[in-house]
Formats: sequence, structure tokens, C-alpha cells
Amino acid sequence: MGRESLPLGNDNADHRKLRRKSGKLARLGLFSVVLCSISLVLYVQSLSSINTAHSRVPYKADEILARCAELNRKPGPPRDFHTRTHSDRFVPGTNPVLLHNATIWTGSVDDHGKEEIVIGDVLMDRGIVRWVGGANDLKNAKEIYGENLAIVDVGGAWVTPGLVDMHSHIGVESSPGLAGAEDSDSIKGLTLPWLRSLDGLNTHDESYHLTIAGGVTTSNVLPGSADAIGGQAYVIKLRSTSERSASSMLVERPGSVNSTGWRQIKHAVGENPSRLYQGTRMDTIWALRDAYKHGQELVRKQDEYCSAATKGIWDGLGSFPEDLQWEALADVIRGKVKVHTHCHEAVDFDGVVRLSSEFKFPIAAFHHAAEAYLVPDLIKKAWGSTPAVAIFATFARYKREAWRSSEFAARILADNGLKVVMKSDHPQPINARSLLFEAQQAYFYGLPAHLALASITTTPVEILGLGHRLGYLKEGHDADLVIWDSHPLALGATPKQVYIDGIPQIQDPHTQEKVSAFQELPKVPNFDEEAKKAVEYEGLPPLLPRSAKTVVFTNVRDIWFRGEHGMTCLLDLFKGEEYTNREVVVQNGQITCMGPCHYARSNLQYGYEEIDLEGGFLAPGLISFGSPLGLGDILLEDTTNNGNAFDALGGPIPPSIAGGEGYVDRAVDGLQFATRNALLAYRAGVTAAIAQPDSTGLISGVGVMFATGARHRLEKGAIFQDATSFHVTIQHEESSSAPSISTKIGTLRRLLMGGGTGEIKHYFDLITKGEIPLVITVESADIIATLIQLKKDVESIHEHSIQMTLVRATEAHLLARELGEAGVGVILSPVRPHPLSWEQRRILPGLPLSKESSLSTLLAHGVTVGIGSQPMGAWTVRNTPFELAWAALQSNLSKEQALALVTTNLEKLLGVNHWNGSHLDIVAYRGGDLLEFGSKVVGVISHTRELVDLF
Repeated sequence: MGRESLPLGNDNADHRKLRRKSGKLARLGLFSVVLCSISLVLYVQSLSSINTAHSRVPYKADEILARCAELNRKPGPPRDFHTRTHSDRFVPGTNPVLLHNATIWTGSVDDHGKEEIVIGDVLMDRGIVRWVGGANDLKNAKEIYGENLAIVDVGGAWVTPGLVDMHSHIGVESSPGLAGAEDSDSIKGLTLPWLRSLDGLNTHDESYHLTIAGGVTTSNVLPGSADAIGGQAYVIKLRSTSERSASSMLVERPGSVNSTGWRQIKHAVGENPSRLYQGTRMDTIWALRDAYKHGQELVRKQDEYCSAATKGIWDGLGSFPEDLQWEALADVIRGKVKVHTHCHEAVDFDGVVRLSSEFKFPIAAFHHAAEAYLVPDLIKKAWGSTPAVAIFATFARYKREAWRSSEFAARILADNGLKVVMKSDHPQPINARSLLFEAQQAYFYGLPAHLALASITTTPVEILGLGHRLGYLKEGHDADLVIWDSHPLALGATPKQVYIDGIPQIQDPHTQEKVSAFQELPKVPNFDEEAKKAVEYEGLPPLLPRSAKTVVFTNVRDIWFRGEHGMTCLLDLFKGEEYTNREVVVQNGQITCMGPCHYARSNLQYGYEEIDLEGGFLAPGLISFGSPLGLGDILLEDTTNNGNAFDALGGPIPPSIAGGEGYVDRAVDGLQFATRNALLAYRAGVTAAIAQPDSTGLISGVGVMFATGARHRLEKGAIFQDATSFHVTIQHEESSSAPSISTKIGTLRRLLMGGGTGEIKHYFDLITKGEIPLVITVESADIIATLIQLKKDVESIHEHSIQMTLVRATEAHLLARELGEAGVGVILSPVRPHPLSWEQRRILPGLPLSKESSLSTLLAHGVTVGIGSQPMGAWTVRNTPFELAWAALQSNLSKEQALALVTTNLEKLLGVNHWNGSHLDIVAYRGGDLLEFGSKVVGVISHTRELVDLF
């Protein structure tokens, strides 16, 4: 109850007495309250003392204290890991295997710091390597294991650790690519560290067995790069398991006795997250800082909690601080998570380096890292240890932030002391089966051989924190290895067998024997000057060549010319002379002497340049087809490209001023010259390209053949042929509103039967008269079969054969006999297929999974075949010589057959006039052989421009 109020303003005696009495009572009450309070405090303190003395411990305190102790434990293998007698992934019933007589690249270095190569045996048992090398291994193994031992004599073949792909989306971007199999990117937010790639891993991805066939045994499966933090990554082995679960594919199951505790997480900065969320780089870095603030706060709460708990101060502590959304970032700050950052440009490296310093966490690796080679010192400033750099070999210039990519990046980074990893980004742009090719290209452009092999074996496993069990061939490591048919850095190197956990992965592998030259480390050209200029010009060195009128090429081993029936090597002209006496004199773009040319030299009036080919050769310039080369500069930048032709079926009809529904797009009108991709292709010996208009619908338009080295359209010889073939596309489309396949074929039938108007009718009249080829981009064997029948129907009506060429044609091998009988040609683009779409699912994979490839099968049935570039980007054209070598080696082709695939055959298939070949360029290669790594283009002889371009 409240105290009753006294009347105010009445100052009589009674009131004064009452006030005096109330004052005394109040003072007495206050003294009593103070005395009671002091007594209460003393009592509480005594109780607290009693409670502390008796330590009132909560339920499961031991678990809490163990969890606190675990917070800052450094990840790593258990202390007894290296004494293990079997792998935690061992499959009972797996017999021990001894690989006898092997040349073993162990991944280790010897006492002198050189790569360790052992001649001897490898014994695998219970999922681990039991020993490597040794003269008595075979005898000892027989005594130990008896009849259970499987002995494989590899005949001196190279054996390496299984390859490791540190940047892959295998299983979360599955093949074939269907809408329900896309699980790599979330659109639920910009920072999502709580997501896990494991939760989206498709165990039925067609890529697993194909990737194993490339020698890859382990993949780091990352979320995509649409988010600043896409989620946590998981390292898997690619073999199938009896459990058939995603978890059973993990190298380390969380909580298993052999788990290191290392985790992986994906970050991304730059264009990708900015594009999806329509933000800027500033938004992305702020989102990362804000996310890490949550992680930092969780660390603080946990540390304060554990500090009190370890001191026994349990009262009021409550439960252990947890936050499932941010716990991964708390572990990043504690140094227990490997951070993999998608990052291209210097500004982005700088932002992430500052972030790492602000929140005190290390970065495991920068991925893609287009400009890393330009800023190695910046990368070294990251907090903690220096990040590794995971890059592509030549995939470049596909978007603005990759504009300054360089093929010399790997060697430049290594020269600056940074660890280099080559990776795929499977399934695109590089399918993981081609991971070895990435390392081979890095080696070709200057990365030392041991670092090139390490970039896909030992280096990635060390970055992932798994070097104690993967990436090496030594006792106690997992039994993951590859037997190769040649030196792994030789073009065309193919597994003879792949083992994962000691289990052979390829059933009845198909192999081929290769000559001894392929068993040695291949020689590669010197690119020191080019690498220096790449840095000097900040990734954009000058690419235009210098020109000369008179050149003498010396030390010429071979000369290849186009004969009446294909390619011819003119060795007979030299009459047995050693190549050191073989010379070729070129004046005004024409060869005036071949052989010992002392007399011809003496008649050169105005001096000349002498180029030593060092046993190299001359050969016709290669032709490219299938990429957007010539019709754009940066693939993902619309303003740098020609754009799409009108879609005759699925889009707006062209306006009447353009010709209405009879309009036809001509590629010649949209050509762009002197692009970086074109000039790099020119420097690789690809001197001509055939381009077709790009289209999302049925009708593309008329192709054009142009010179890749031309400066502009008006330059002499810039356009070889302004109209070649007519191009259409018949493929399934993602949009449900797109015209059906039957609608497209029905429209094509109508046009071939005389329908259509305007220019379309004009060109189809030429097609039905057999004057120009009809080139159809198609994948499915079902559609191909319909097109073969359509060709027969049209020819029976017009009583005239028509030229039909199929492009891409992944499933064409299923109808090889029918194609040969119908006279339908095929351009395989690319020649090494991967089932990215449903229409491509029935591929013929080639060695080691099948004896034949699509190429060899089609050729065996008399089909005229050409090789095209990958359709996704002009950057691939420069690799045409490498792709040609792979195809020739895999299909056992002669050099004449191989050259035809990218010269005369393409001309026949694409409607290029069959002149005598004098209009085409001749390329001079220094060193090496046509189908090997060792040669380098040093000049191009141009008949039409009457000069020699020198590089």
C-alpha cells in the first residue's frame, strides 16, 4: 500500500508534531533497511562461496569442455594415421594388386630436390599403397599373398598418382544437363555459408566414369559462383560404391576416425555475383564483410563461453553458443576451413586480401584468377600463408574480366614462387576428362614439367589438406593411381587403367601401343620473350606480326603441300639430303627454291632474312570452323559481338525493309578482323576460318571464309570466299514455347521442296541444284536419321543430288554406315565429345572406354569428316593443332589423313571452291613434328599478300 498524503499549506502545531514524528520513524526505517541489505549481501556472498567451493557442474559438462577444446584444434590426420593397415574406404574382398615393371612418378622429390622417378613395382593392398619400387617386390609379394595376388606387368609404362581436380562442379551440374540436375547455385541470398554441395550431389552423373577415363580419381565439388558465398565444398572420389550414396563418395566422412577436420568453402567476387543480384563489386565485398561479422561474433561468444566453462564458472552460462547459419565462417576465422575464392581481376584480389586481413583468416586458393600473374606480390599479402592459384591453361577472353588472361600465367606465377593448380571447372568450359590436357598446355607454354604434373596431383591435395593420403605414390597413401600409355605430358596420353582405393575402374580397357618417342618427356618451344611481354603489356602484348618480302628458311625437315588427292610430303625433292642442307627460299609470297639453294641465295638482290627452323617443317595453314571466331570479340559482352540472326520460326519476322520472311543473314557482313582470338589463332597456324551467322532458331544464314591474320576487310586476301554454305540448326531447345523438332524439319522440307520466298528461296534453289551445301547443326541420331531420309526424298523429286553436311553430330557414329551410303559429311565439333545435353548422351567415348571413336567409325564407313572447334568460344581455335594431334593419335591416322581433317575436308564440306590451294597460306614451324608438342609457328607465307609474316 502507498503512504497516505498529508494536507499541504496548514502549518499548525499538530501538523508540526506529526511531521517530526514521521521524520524519526523514516530515519529509523532507513537504518533498518540498510542493516538488512548488508546482512543479505553477506548471506548471498557466503552462499556463492559455498556453491563455488562445491562446483555445481551441469549435465554433460565433459562434452561441453571437449567441444571447447576442439574449437581451436588444428586440422590434420590422426596421430596414428600413417600406421594404418587399411583404408577407411577399403572394400572387403578386393584382392591385392602388384604393378610390375613400372616407371613411377611418385610426386615426391629426392635428396637433391629433383622429382622422384622410380623404376620398379607398386603394391596395393586393402585400399592403400604398401610399397613403391624395390628389386625384390615381386618375389616378396608372392610369398606374402600367394594366389590372391593379382600381378599386372605394365611393361615399363608410366604410373602416376590419380589426378585431382580442385575446381569441379561434377555431380551438382550433372551430365546430361537437365533442369532437374542443376544444383550448383542458390538464388536465396548473396552469402550462404550454410549450404553444402554434398546435399545436391547427383550419384547418377554420366561424368563420373568419363572423368575417370581421363585419369581423374578425386574432385573438389564446389558450389557455383553466382553467390558471394555459395556454400561448402566437398572432396569426393569418383568410383561408384555399393552403398550408392553421395556420402559414400566422400574422401573423408565427417566424424570418421580418419577425418582431418578440414572443411572447404566457396567464395566468389567480381562479375558473377554482381550479375545475378544486379549489384556491384562494392555490394559483394560489403556482403562478405557483413557475413564475416556474424562469424566473428559467434567466435567471440564461443570463446567467452568456453573461457568461463574451463574456469568452472557454470552459473548463468546457459547452453553452448551455436548458429548453424554462421558456424562455417566462425571455423574459417579459426583457420579450420579452406577458402576457395572465384576471383579474376586485380581489384577483386585486393578486396579479398583486405577482407582476409580484417578478419584474420587464410585463403587456400584463388580460382580462375585471370590477372593473378600480373599481381603476384598482392596475392602474397593475404593474411597467413600465400594462397595458391588455380587457373585454366588457355580458356580466356570470354568475358571482360578475363580479357587479360595469358597462356603464360602458370609459368609466371611459378617463377614468382606461387603454387599453381590446373583445374577444369567441369562440366564447362573444360570437362574434367581433359584435366590432363590443361597441365600439358601449361607445360607447353613454359611451366616446368614437374610442376605441371604436380599441378593436378600433389599441389591440389596439399591445398585441400589431404596430402597425407592423396596425390602421391608412397607407402601408406590411398591406392589411387593411373597407368598411362605414354608420358603423361605427351599429347594424346591416355590411361591404360585407373585404380581408386586399389580397385580397377575401367572394365576391359581398350589401349594402343605408342612408339618410344611418346614415352619420353616431350620437348617444347621456348616462350621466354612472350612471357616477358605478357607482363610488360599487362596481358595485352602486341600480336600483329612483322612482314618480310624475301625469306630463306633453313634446316627444313619436311614440306607438306596439297596434292590432287590430298596432302603430300615433298621429301623426295631433297633426294636423301640431311635436313641440315634443306632450304626453302620465299620471294613475294612464292616459294622459288627447295633443297640446297646456294645458287638461288646468290641471286637474291635486295638481301633476305634467314630463319632457322631447327628441323621444323612447312605445311598448309589450318582452317577453323564451329566457333564464333570473326563475329565477335568477347563472348559474354553483347556489345562486342555481331548478335543473333532473325529466328525464322521462334522470333519476330524481319521487317519488310530487311526482306521480310525471306530475309537471309550473311556472315560476311558482320565480320570483325584483328581480334585477339583471331590473331592468336593465326600465330598457332590457323590461317583461315569459316564463320556462320549465329542464331537461336532454325535459319542461321550464309557462311564466309576469311583470313585470320588480316587487319581489315579491305586488305588484299582478307576474304577468301564471301559466300560458302547455307546453315540451319535443328536441336531441342530449353524453352517450352520453342518450335518443335517436327516443325523445324517440316519447315526445312518445305523449303527444300521449293517453298519460301525472297533470298531464302534463292539459296534453297542453289542447295537443291547441288551448287552449295546445306549445313545442319544437329546432335541426335534420331534427327540425323530423319535428315538422311529427307535428303533421299528431296533428291528423288529434284533428280539431283544435294550436298548435306552435319555439324557437331555427337551421335552420328550410330548411323555411320547410313551416312556413308547417303553421301552426308560430318564435322565433329568438338572431336572429343562429352554428353552435356540429352541429345548428346549416346557418345562414343574412344580410348580407353571404346576401341573406336566417332572419328574412326565415320572414316571407316567412307564418311567425309572434318574437325571443328568447340562452339562455346573463339578462344578454342588456337588449340586446333593440339586437337588435331589428339584425334590423329587416338584414331591412329596418318599425317596426310590428319591434315585433311582441318584443310581439304573442311573445304569440301563447307562449300569452299576447290582451287589448287595456292590461295591458302603456308605455315613455317620451328622444331618438333606435325603431331607432337615441340613445334612453334615462326612465320606464315602468304601468296595473296605477297609476303611472309614473321613472329
